[in-house]
Amino acid sequence: MGTRPLRVAAQFAAAGAALAASLAACSSGTSGGAQPANEITVSSSECGGAWHVPGPGWYTFEINNQGTTGAEIDLVDPANGAIYAEVENTGPATITPMRLDVGSGRYAFLCSFADYDPQQGTVVTVPGHTAGTPAIAPITYNDLIPLAKRYVTEEEAAIKVMATETATLAAAVGGGDLATARRDWLTAHLQYESLGDAYGAFGTFDTEIDGRADAVGVSSPQWTGFFRLEYGLWHGQSLKSLAPVADTLNRDVDQLVTWWPTQEVTLSDLGRRAHEVIENALEFQLTSRDDYGSGTTLASTVAAIKASQVLLALLHPLLAPRYPGLPAVYSGLDQLQSLLEKEQRPNGWWVPESALSVSQRQAIDAACGQVLQELAPIAAITEPRNTLNAF
Repeated sequence: MGTRPLRVAAQFAAAGAALAASLAACSSGTSGGAQPANEITVSSSECGGAWHVPGPGWYTFEINNQGTTGAEIDLVDPANGAIYAEVENTGPATITPMRLDVGSGRYAFLCSFADYDPQQGTVVTVPGHTAGTPAIAPITYNDLIPLAKRYVTEEEAAIKVMATETATLAAAVGGGDLATARRDWLTAHLQYESLGDAYGAFGTFDTEIDGRADAVGVSSPQWTGFFRLEYGLWHGQSLKSLAPVADTLNRDVDQLVTWWPTQEVTLSDLGRRAHEVIENALEFQLTSRDDYGSGTTLASTVAAIKASQVLLALLHPLLAPRYPGLPAVYSGLDQLQSLLEKEQRPNGWWVPESALSVSQRQAIDAACGQVLQELAPIAAITEPRNTLNAF
């Protein structure tokens, strides 16, 4: 069960206002000058009942799911279906808070229960001329399907590029040229990192191609992929002993080339992954957890930025009219990339994350944390929704 009103309203407020101002759906009851809580009853046959509010202001609606299945409950503008706030995946016999700044205008709850068509409840008019949380036009499955198809095609082309690079890498390892093998390893690995494989995009292929040694240890024959090869190339293992590792990596990438076009991308992943690839970089690259000897995790973070930018470019037509914070996302990614690229050496290699000064690390971490905050609303905004107009 989770709650997630849209997190963009504060962007319309004074400069510097926090995004979370319109999204504090984390506690029930009232706080500060908020109005008393209102219980909103929902089920497969009822969506909100005869609710009302006396006027504009902050309200906490207690969404009481009396149905027998989970549901998504949205508070919408009945004129166009634009969404003020949502409660996501509320379970049966649960009460979940939805808190927002209600302005003057017309409101209705929209209830989407599993196995039932969406239903809209009573329309409530709030009098006056007071601005509140702005509504966000919903994004539908039909909006995202062509983008997902395009994404699959673009990723397929990028994976094929990587396949040529891992073949070159395997040849260098087999030929016994350490300097060339290290250079070709970095080229191929950064291509993989730029694909945006965060949290299971490639299924078991990610473990085979880019799996860490955490589960099996660095001496295990079960450990394969880029990191296994990196460990050997930078820990004095003979290229003869690493040739089978490079060959296995190349075969796994070839299999990914064949497998990927058969997949259907989960539509909600398009927006979520733009954030997740940077989150993954913060956890594993900017902490050196993914450094097995090459010292190139800062380069991998730059590749993650590229992956996020690919997704943002794809989603831009949908995001631009819905998310006022989008320019801050672009500028934040640019700032983070600029800080990272200062650590690239003239010979093409990188300063290891572990060798950064405290001030350098703090600046990079702060920039990464800020851009993650700016990216966070995109998953909610681009989540595909069933609307009354879709039926």
